[in-house]
Amino acid sequence: MEYNEFFPPHEGVRLKDLALRLGAELVDESAGDRIIRSVAPVARASDGDLCYVLSRRNRDDLAKCQASAILCDNALRSIIPGHIPVLLTDKPHTLFAMAGALLHPKALRPTPIVSGEPAVSAAAFVDPTARLEPDVTIEPMAVIGARVEIGSGTRIGAGAVIGADVKIGRDCTIAAGASVLNALIGNGVIIHNGARIGQDGFGYAPGPRGMLKIVQIGRVIIQDNVEIGANTTVDRGTMDDTVIGEGTKIDNLVQIGHNVRIGRYCGIVSQVGIAGSTRIGDGVMIGGASGINGHITIGDGVQIAAMSGVVADVPAGERYGGIPARPLKDFLRDMAEIVTRSGNRAKKTGGKQE
Repeated sequence: MEYNEFFPPHEGVRLKDLALRLGAELVDESAGDRIIRSVAPVARASDGDLCYVLSRRNRDDLAKCQASAILCDNALRSIIPGHIPVLLTDKPHTLFAMAGALLHPKALRPTPIVSGEPAVSAAAFVDPTARLEPDVTIEPMAVIGARVEIGSGTRIGAGAVIGADVKIGRDCTIAAGASVLNALIGNGVIIHNGARIGQDGFGYAPGPRGMLKIVQIGRVIIQDNVEIGANTTVDRGTMDDTVIGEGTKIDNLVQIGHNVRIGRYCGIVSQVGIAGSTRIGDGVMIGGASGINGHITIGDGVQIAAMSGVVADVPAGERYGGIPARPLKDFLRDMAEIVTRSGNRAKKTGGKQE
């Protein structure tokens, strides 16, 4: 276990207590007094570390692993070296996330830039009409506009800008350099560094001397427990609202256009672009660098493979991939045919390019 000054090891949790907290089975109860202080990958884990494995691909790394415990399911139990205690579970990935949150709670949210400051820094600007509940933290150089309302337990990071009339719920974190305008934010929301929420969307109409700007007079509504990554942008609606549903997690560098409505518990990975007025259902997963056309509907539970181009509606429960995106089995079949044809051409030309 290496010391990390940014996220130092926990003071220690006994393995049997950790197993109880996680709901895992400690196979060797005699190891219950081992102390767990941090999490680490299998390849470099040492004393005090907790690891997890999801496949047999970790077999070589396990041979040199010195972790104090490993989470795995019963199918992988046989490959764990005898000197490492096993925590059995059918959800090792989920329990590893829970253990990480227990051992490193400060890593769950952007960390404060300045420590030791009063709750509201003298170097921040808070409009006199703003209403702050108790236990709100405003870091230096943050700007809180007129009539803003902020709930208890919320922290506004250094240099963040909260525009007039914005309402932010309780236990939120708005990290350094973020801006939140024309928005209503629920409870438990995390907005990372440099995110831009509520600026106007890209809307123009043709005119006699070029493109005429269409006013954007909607809002952004972000429901409870949403997380929005660094430098992601969420445009406000044109006349309706842009809405992000409860529990949805959005990565860094994502663009969400005006009037988009995203359901609950979705996952959207880095560099995804979602054009205006798209409707996305609950539990949708969108892989990195995918582009989503505007004015289409993506049903509940859909999975979109990375680097796909979605140009039309996707029925609920489907798995799509490719450009243009199509059912994943069709996409994979097309890719297999391309590889086969390329191989055949190479044989005919003796491996030389035609």
